[in-house]
Amino acid sequence: MSLKIRLARHGAKKRPYYRIVVASSDAPRDGRFLELVGSYDPLKKPAAVTLKHDRVKEWMKKGAVPTATVKSILKKEGLFAKTADILVGRVTDK
Repeated sequence: MSLKIRLARHGAKKRPYYRIVVASSDAPRDGRFLELVGSYDPLKKPAAVTLKHDRVKEWMKKGAVPTATVKSILKKEGLFAKTADILVGRVTDK
């Protein structure tokens, strides 16, 4: 079972709101997930992102791989590069 950190779509028609979840790669997009680690609202200017930084780091250490969209969100939040360096052992977490 491989784990993904991905978006689950919620909200009304033409009013998307996304939850950032950790789920099995076999699970449906809006279906079963293991943990809710954040949210993303693209309709706000600038886009509103909330994350549980410690939980995202923990899941990535356990082997969860973010999708391309979530990866770009994590980079904008400054979390992905830092987490990737921690996983490789180049940086100590401060």
